[in-house]
Amino acid sequence: MDKKVVLITGASRGIGAAIAKKMASLNYNIILNYVESFDRASILKEELEKTYSIQVLLAKADISNEQEIKKMVDASMEKFGHINCLVNNAGIAIDSLVEDKTVADFRRILDVNLIGTFLVSREVAKYMVKEKKGCIINISSTNGIDTMYPYSLDYDASKAGVISLTKNLAKEYAPFIRVNSIAPGWVNTEMNKDLDVDYIKEEEEKILLNRFGEPEEIANVVAFLASDEASYVNDSIIRVDGGLK
Repeated sequence: MDKKVVLITGASRGIGAAIAKKMASLNYNIILNYVESFDRASILKEELEKTYSIQVLLAKADISNEQEIKKMVDASMEKFGHINCLVNNAGIAIDSLVEDKTVADFRRILDVNLIGTFLVSREVAKYMVKEKKGCIINISSTNGIDTMYPYSLDYDASKAGVISLTKNLAKEYAPFIRVNSIAPGWVNTEMNKDLDVDYIKEEEEKILLNRFGEPEEIANVVAFLASDEASYVNDSIIRVDGGLK
């Protein structure tokens, strides 16, 4: 029996890399998407293939580029013949004062975080619909629900859009494809590594567990949603934020 296959966007580091490791440990073949971090992606590929009896396809593609996405999905199908699960994890943030935000930066955030999520979902879903099975997991954020930060209002808007997109795609692809979203709170990733120590302390005090999450804790929820144990979970937004208030 063929192994299950998962395509993970933005998978060379942070939450994406943690998801790749978790899914590899569950015997999934991995399509590891990256856009610039070839060295990191290559090291991760080698680690996964050496540790687990799986295959890893490195898939370079800017998910804001429609043609690159199509080439990535075509190459994935050519190698594996199917994609069981898609994890739309890739995302960027360009934090700045509201008055300093540019139209170009705002559009770049939307192009990657929201439109990119739509484009990859559309291309992968074409094959899932033919097979009448599959799951799509979108990584949103509590920023898209109720933890707004004005200096990241473009990021927040994009993540709110991902939640809306999740619910629309769940309706569009029912009953064959389950579409869910995970909304992490603060997570210890490179995106947050330069935060001021006092600011981190203030934010941790808003969390019932009094700490930031770890990428592996997000990956665990992805693994659940991709599994048969979540066969009746659909059109859901799952917060993974330690009780952020």
